[in-house]
Amino acid sequence: MPSVGGRPTRILSRHLLAEIIEPRAEEIFGLVSREIKRTGYEEMVASGVVITGGCSILEGMPEVAEKVLDLPVRRGVPAHVGGLVDIVNNPMYSTAVGLILYALKEGSDRDPRRFSDGNLFNRVAHRMKNWVKEFF
Repeated sequence: MPSVGGRPTRILSRHLLAEIIEPRAEEIFGLVSREIKRTGYEEMVASGVVITGGCSILEGMPEVAEKVLDLPVRRGVPAHVGGLVDIVNNPMYSTAVGLILYALKEGSDRDPRRFSDGNLFNRVAHRMKNWVKEFF
């Protein structure tokens, strides 16, 4: 386990790491559950939840989510991606791939030269920054 402040790297047992991570995961999924109920979307998610991102790869994470949310849970991976499928076909890339696909879709009904300058990633980053500002 990497340390901070110039301290040497530490070795932690898998059990100890699980004791640290599991309560935090339960807390996060508890917040998700509360938000689903608060917004009135309980009926809409009755068929299940998809978790994604790097932490969803952790062993047991879908099971923790199922226990807390009381819903079926599965890991999501990027879809509709060509080329480097063997690399990006991993939950940790879902957000990045989703943002790029969203930007491409949004741009498809507009001027096609919009993304022709090779600056797609800067444009996606700019949109994401604006989205984050909007909510936080």
